[in-house]
Amino acid sequence: MRRGRQAKLRAGLLLPWSRAPYGYLLDVERPRDPTRVRPDPVTAPVVRQIFAWYTDARAPLTLYGIARDLSAQGIPSPSGQPRWDVASVRGILRSPAYAGTAYSGRTRHAPARHRKSALRPVGPGYSQQPTPAEEWIAIPVPALISSATFDAAQAQLDRNTPMARRHNTAQAYLLRGLLSCGRSQLACTGRSRARGYAYYVCRGRTDLLRAARGERCTARYAPAQALDALVWADLCRVLSDPSLLTHELTRLHRGTWRAEELRARHQDLGAALAQLERQQERVLEAYLAEIIGREEFARKRQEILRLLNGLAHQRRQIEAQMHQQHEVAALAAGIDDFCRRVQPTLERLTFAQRRQLVELLIDRVIVSDDQVEIRYVLPTGPGGEQTPFCHLRLDYFDQTPLLIVAEDIVRRGRVRRQVGDQAVEAIELGLRPQRRVIQAPAHVQPPRCPRGGADK
Repeated sequence: MRRGRQAKLRAGLLLPWSRAPYGYLLDVERPRDPTRVRPDPVTAPVVRQIFAWYTDARAPLTLYGIARDLSAQGIPSPSGQPRWDVASVRGILRSPAYAGTAYSGRTRHAPARHRKSALRPVGPGYSQQPTPAEEWIAIPVPALISSATFDAAQAQLDRNTPMARRHNTAQAYLLRGLLSCGRSQLACTGRSRARGYAYYVCRGRTDLLRAARGERCTARYAPAQALDALVWADLCRVLSDPSLLTHELTRLHRGTWRAEELRARHQDLGAALAQLERQQERVLEAYLAEIIGREEFARKRQEILRLLNGLAHQRRQIEAQMHQQHEVAALAAGIDDFCRRVQPTLERLTFAQRRQLVELLIDRVIVSDDQVEIRYVLPTGPGGEQTPFCHLRLDYFDQTPLLIVAEDIVRRGRVRRQVGDQAVEAIELGLRPQRRVIQAPAHVQPPRCPRGGADK
């Protein structure tokens, strides 16, 4: 069936659509016949207007502007909603079907590699990824716009990507890409004002679709300079006193036995297991010498096996605890060595070097109004010092997060991933030593709803 469907697609006898795209109508009797596709007299003019607005040489509209105007005019979106979003407008501008050619096999299912927010799960775990253009199957359909108009729209979309405000580097943000809003759990972006003031803004405040749904985030603007200085000072304090980190590591395992007690317990269990093995041999010898019967031999043998299995299980648990203690000691030594090597250079680092160190040692900074939570990560070996933790974290691919909370410490466990020929490891520690309050000076207090400026 699949080979037959592919043959019909290559012959241009079958549409790749299960339902008509916005701007087209399908035949009721033969909905998959390409020769019976016709433009929708109601929605086709809307598609032409979208392309005209976007490719206007004198005053082209942005994607946000097109979505805003369509919503203001009361035109339903492709899903029938009263509000248009940017994704719908971009999908129409990127679809080659409006230029006269529909393609089959443009995307394929693949495991999800990105998520909308670092504090939210990745979702169902699957996404659509583009396939190479040589694998596409072209099917001719009626064109709504000319090829020149479609090419102009693609060129404009390609130009907008590098010129987007998120690529603006006029203002330096130390926590760029590492900040999240504790209220909405969305990422925060940078915004600079004309007077040189810079802020971190939750994406939920500027999203038009969230505002239309009444879900607009009300978190305050965070002054960028004050927050950067606060996080950098706390990072320097942590690196200057490695005992803070090693203390948290040992406190995670404070409920375990001491090393001497574990060794003594391990020796006692070994002696008990050896004694049970000798008893098992003597029971077998008594049975072979016909001193005891078959039923008595089976009963005694089952009792000894139960004791053997129970003691062997306890011994494996003790060995696991001993191995864990050695591992924690090695981690503490590695963290202490790393902090002592980094500490003398902290005062002489440039902004680029500070940014590199922040990317390496901080997984996430969460701001909730006047409270700041910093989640640190420390490399456990020389290989981990070269790769930021964001390139290693894979815990969000699981349905249940690997997050273990013990009082005020958050430890995600060790994450291991093969990078080249080295296995890089990192351990995440979220230290919340105290509540931090961000308060800007009186002359730089952020307004509730600032206007203008540029996003980064």
